[in-house]
Amino acid sequence: MRARGGVFAGVLAAALCSLASSAGAEILITIDKSAQQMLVSVDGVRRYTWPVSTGRSGYATPSGTYTPFRMEEDHYSKEWDDAPMPHSIFFTKIGHAIHGSYETKRLGTPASHGCVRLAPPNAAALFALVKAEGLNNTKVVLTGQAPPLVAGRPAPQGAATEEPLELQQYRQQDSFGRPVYPSGGQPQYGQPQYQQPQYAQPQYQQPYAAQPRYQQQYAVQPQYGQPQPYGQRYYGNDPRFDPRY
Repeated sequence: MRARGGVFAGVLAAALCSLASSAGAEILITIDKSAQQMLVSVDGVRRYTWPVSTGRSGYATPSGTYTPFRMEEDHYSKEWDDAPMPHSIFFTKIGHAIHGSYETKRLGTPASHGCVRLAPPNAAALFALVKAEGLNNTKVVLTGQAPPLVAGRPAPQGAATEEPLELQQYRQQDSFGRPVYPSGGQPQYGQPQYQQPQYAQPQYQQPYAAQPRYQQQYAVQPQYGQPQPYGQRYYGNDPRFDPRY
């Protein structure tokens, strides 16, 4: 009986070990939207730390704890013009996934339409890990809130910030809470100096038309002979008209 009991115990232990090995390691994927960072732990030991991009303004990535249910190695978004989503791990029923993105310059800032973006090599490594250990052994936890996009980088925490001189002057107050200025009066603001634009004066040139030169055309005056006295007129050889006859 003791021999049978020992054999049974050995078989049970082997079965439990086999079951434990088939169950796979526990994978915990923690995404901090405030820091735009992902931590991947296997059986409580941190293995990866990667920058991510969660949803930008108007496309928030949900918070909470999820169990991924579907994996696609080569996926294209039907909603966003067939955008490539390599090594996708879907964790919500409405399409949120962890996937690779070729817009690596924007990692570390909120830039997606709600998914969690990774650099393509990191997405491939996570995909292989989850595939090896199983979806049921994987948890996705999302916390925090995506920071708003600003034009400039925020000042480092604890760094001294210098106020403009005018604001420093306003900080000084009398016993009644009124601002006190170093000069004892109102702050002097320099008047802006405006420079009158110089416009080039147009040079007007009167276009005088060439005056036509008129040449007086004088008709040739006829040359009239001096009138002859009647007694001296000559009418030819006709004696009828000759007064001498």
